[in-house]
Amino acid sequence: MLKSLFAIIPIELKTKKKVVTGNVRGKLIVLEGLDGSGKGTQIRLLSDYIRSTGRQAYLTAEPTSSSLGGMIRDALGGFVGRDAYELSALFLADRIFHNVNPRNGIRKFLDEGIDVICDRYYYSSFAYQGTDADLDWVMRMNLDCREITAPDLCIFLDVDTEQCDKRIAENRFDREIYENIEMQRRIRARFFEVFARLKDSDPIRIVDASRQPEAVSEDVIRLYQELVTKEGNDQSLTDDYKNNR
Repeated sequence: MLKSLFAIIPIELKTKKKVVTGNVRGKLIVLEGLDGSGKGTQIRLLSDYIRSTGRQAYLTAEPTSSSLGGMIRDALGGFVGRDAYELSALFLADRIFHNVNPRNGIRKFLDEGIDVICDRYYYSSFAYQGTDADLDWVMRMNLDCREITAPDLCIFLDVDTEQCDKRIAENRFDREIYENIEMQRRIRARFFEVFARLKDSDPIRIVDASRQPEAVSEDVIRLYQELVTKEGNDQSLTDDYKNNR
């Protein structure tokens, strides 16, 4: 199964670089969290804010709506049995498609100067599939893949597992294979292990999402503002350098 997947989508395991076209590049903002952490609400509020500033925002999610994404959703829903290694490979293939798809891929929008807000990214693969598969293997095949764009900001919405479990019970009629409280405890612990490993390389910020949505949104928006302010400062320094040459 894994060989057939990689035969369909070629993967180059080289150091990946952010794609930059022209003077303005969109920002890739990833929101992560346990199931029931409120990602959907915060993504909507952040996109509303971004658009209010005159910038454009494109909302997307993983798994995607591709055929690969459908295979993943069937597995997550418990309709098709797949182990953590198969799911890791499927997510990787879907993530590459998510980035390079010329019609509505992440890279296309970033190149056009559009901010992309993604509901889950490879950090979820590390925490979910990396709980039962070899974590180093899952991390390396994502982090070393040149076709997968590195996020400009990852915001983890932290809510304790009991509160997440209560939210799921109140809002859903059925559950996916990872949506039980013991598994969520393991996944939350894995998220923080991964964040500790990546603390010197990845722009990961943790937000207490157990509060009211409006309070959480203030922190999420502030982190976005810091990101684009830094971009503006960096661009000003570049322009000054060019003008003084």
